[in-house]
Amino acid sequence: MRTPTIAAAAAAAALGLALTACGSGSGSAAGGDGDTLVVGATAVPAGEVLTYIQDHLAADAGLKLEIREFTDYVLPNTALQEGSLDANLYQNQPYLDDFNASKGTDLVPVVQAYLPPMGVYSKKTDDVTKLADGATVAVPNDTTNEGRALKLLAAKGVITLKDGAGTDASPRDITANPKHLRFKELEAAQLPRSLDDVAAAVINNNYAQDAGLSPTRDAILLESARDNPYANILAVKRGNEDDPRVRKLVKLLGSADVKKFIEEKYQGSVLPAGSG
Repeated sequence: MRTPTIAAAAAAAALGLALTACGSGSGSAAGGDGDTLVVGATAVPAGEVLTYIQDHLAADAGLKLEIREFTDYVLPNTALQEGSLDANLYQNQPYLDDFNASKGTDLVPVVQAYLPPMGVYSKKTDDVTKLADGATVAVPNDTTNEGRALKLLAAKGVITLKDGAGTDASPRDITANPKHLRFKELEAAQLPRSLDDVAAAVINNNYAQDAGLSPTRDAILLESARDNPYANILAVKRGNEDDPRVRKLVKLLGSADVKKFIEEKYQGSVLPAGSG
């Protein structure tokens, strides 16, 4: 199974939200005073960017912000759809489109926040083109991130994908595999832990950084920023795009202060929106 089901995720939703909540106050999404914007995020970089805004910019902008951190890619969207969140920040447009199509959700983007390049990591080689014949490469098991991983390998010539293979490319779309690589599909959060067991793993930026990996120093292959469609977006449930609290956060995410924070903190491992 390539994507976790909502049924499986929902069983842990209440506990997950309770254990990962952080920030101050109780927001409207949680039945609070209606003034606080409750935003779901993965810890890095989304949670860090939002925490910077919360600590340094939100008060002057008249924004009360609560941040809830998640460790997976499903619950932040189901919580947003169900009303436990007012917005979330962690995903790219292709992932959101696929999620809406497959889960029947009605979530929309409001602004691009930053680009977190995906990378290939390995404890066995420092060059992806030198992977051994028959080596196993771990890739994310959700549709769009698996396609993204395969496109990254194809861009380096490690594999060839059929003409027209899109963001939902899968191993079935590989037309040439000269090294006879085998692909192991894992939940994205598990990929860093797979590095001892596979020749290489294609890891999403946030999970790489959570595991102490630096995309700019440790990745043996890193996505280019040029024409990259995978910028992370602030998303809301349709109809809430013009919520005044959301518009305040949109303005702050695009501010020079946030751009400087991203550039100085991540040193190229995360790029401000529009860097490509």
